[in-house]
Parts: sequence; structure tokens; C-alpha cells
Amino acid sequence: MGVSNINIRVQSDLKAQAQHIFAALGMDMTTAVNIFLRQSVRQNGIPFELVIAPHQIERKTPKLGCMKGKIRMADDFDAPLEEFAD
Repeated sequence: MGVSNINIRVQSDLKAQAQHIFAALGMDMTTAVNIFLRQSVRQNGIPFELVIAPHQIERKTPKLGCMKGKIRMADDFDAPLEEFAD
């Protein structure tokens, strides 16, 4: 099995903080990155949940109320509307 180098750019303070945490766990940056990569492969994705905090979400879509009068049925729509009732 061969070994490859990965070069990444991170902010200096972020690197230092991470190194401090990893050292407290008894590992170096290389070991920590390898753990992340192995878990990514095992889980077939990012090994933790990625979410956007509610305060970071910008509403970029208009509210439905402002669409009033601008929504119309497609000319070629021929299904009975009753099919869409709950």
C-alpha cells in the first residue's frame, strides 16, 4: 500500500487549536486527518451531520403571499383538480 501526501491550507489559529486538541488525545494532525478520511470511507460520506444554523439561513425565496395573482394553471394541464385534494 502506497502513501500519498495531501497539502491543504487552513488558518494558522485553526491549525494551532486543532493540534492542541489532537495532542490532548495523543495524536498528531496526520493521524487525525487519517481518522477523518477512514470514517468518511466507512460511512460513504462526511462522518458527522452538516447543518446550517437557523441564524445563518437567508430567506431568498419569496413568501407565497407575494405570489398571489401570479400563479396560473398550465395551458396543457388536464387532470381533474380533485386528484390533488387531501
